[in-house]
Amino acid sequence: MIGDIPAGPLGAITDVPGVRVGHTSVREHPDVHSGVTAVVPDTVGPATPLPAGVFTGNGYGKIIGTSQLTELGALETPVLLTSTLSAFRVADALVGWMLERPGCEEILSLNPVVGECNDGFLSDIRSRPVREEHVRAALDGASGGPVAEGCVGAGCGTVALGYKAGIGTASRVTGLGDRRHTVGVLVQANFGGTLRVLGRTITPRSPGRAPVADTGSCMIVVATDAPLDARQLTRIARRAVFALARTGASYSHGSGDYAIAFSTRPATGATVADAALGPLFEAVLDGVEEAVLNSLLAATTTTGHRGRTVGALPADLLLTTLATPPVDRR
Repeated sequence: MIGDIPAGPLGAITDVPGVRVGHTSVREHPDVHSGVTAVVPDTVGPATPLPAGVFTGNGYGKIIGTSQLTELGALETPVLLTSTLSAFRVADALVGWMLERPGCEEILSLNPVVGECNDGFLSDIRSRPVREEHVRAALDGASGGPVAEGCVGAGCGTVALGYKAGIGTASRVTGLGDRRHTVGVLVQANFGGTLRVLGRTITPRSPGRAPVADTGSCMIVVATDAPLDARQLTRIARRAVFALARTGASYSHGSGDYAIAFSTRPATGATVADAALGPLFEAVLDGVEEAVLNSLLAATTTTGHRGRTVGALPADLLLTTLATPPVDRR
């Protein structure tokens, strides 16, 4: 585990009460490795929005719904993750699904939130394989409990730090005064750089074939049951993107690095004092770092579009590197 703050019982974003996750993996071997992942807060809806914030680390992305999220600080729908060229179909399907929910019969305006990563190195992205039935399956199948990681859902075709990656998740439970709150993180890892774990660089045994560092992205979703307002959640989202630096992210020109943070507490009543946010910031930093590592360790070597292969992170390489004393660079 990364850091000293204890994890929740599942070590997943679903440790936050009222948060569910669903995946639909879309595979047509050998060319399609794609899908959709849904993060679904139980009570979210246009009539019952949740306080939320968003932060753009690097804006080379096609994320949908952030302008209204930034302006109003209100999340009206689940957060969906998918492949770049499928994001627009996914947003349309999410709108259709939401309009059928109880209480939405008279809704005339809705802000779907959909993030994306480019899985075009391993998947035939131009075929836009994610369709409405896949989106509905992810939403309808969303559940609490353990969250599948690695090559699943929106992570089927993603690559990070030179290795096969995918979906990763983590959680932390931290104290704020006399109360304890849970922070959960889910990442769709697909970015360039050189992997670092606990300050040690993990050198690949062979270069292999992987996309260049300039063609990646990372979507991060943070959930918490702490009473925070939209401004504070934007501060949380910033820390989530900052945490990618710990993993060795290159933050390159072609990378779309975004974090969306929301609270399951309605935007009413007293919030945590800004001066008391330190433990939540630390929880997010540790959680994102661990979620990225989990996305790598849970992934498997994948051969995809045009015969391209990306290898998984060898667990023995990681253990050997971590057993080696760090180099003193002073």
